[in-house]
Amino acid sequence: MKGNPVVKKTSRQQVYTLLVEVGRKDGDGLPEGSTGAAILCYASGVDEAEAVRETTAVLKAADMAPLEIEGYGTREDQIGEGMEIGAEEEALMQRALDENAVIVVQITPFED
Repeated sequence: MKGNPVVKKTSRQQVYTLLVEVGRKDGDGLPEGSTGAAILCYASGVDEAEAVRETTAVLKAADMAPLEIEGYGTREDQIGEGMEIGAEEEALMQRALDENAVIVVQITPFED
């Protein structure tokens, strides 16, 4: 019995590293007295614009107030610029890709 060979569909999704600055909003979960925060995320998307849109939507759904987003490109972009990516970061990037998700890596509150 002959069948069609299994062809693995390649995903157009990539993972982008984004740094999001958020302001204060009721229910945002940030520490009392903070003026906002920087949030490092890994987000999947077919391009950086889609990753930014998805990240913005996720943060707004979590009662955060995104103000500005800075993109650092894909894993490949970062390696091409000489950055080293550790095993933990690699695993989180892969998770974002596998789950087509936004992964919040770190939240750093701003203090006055």
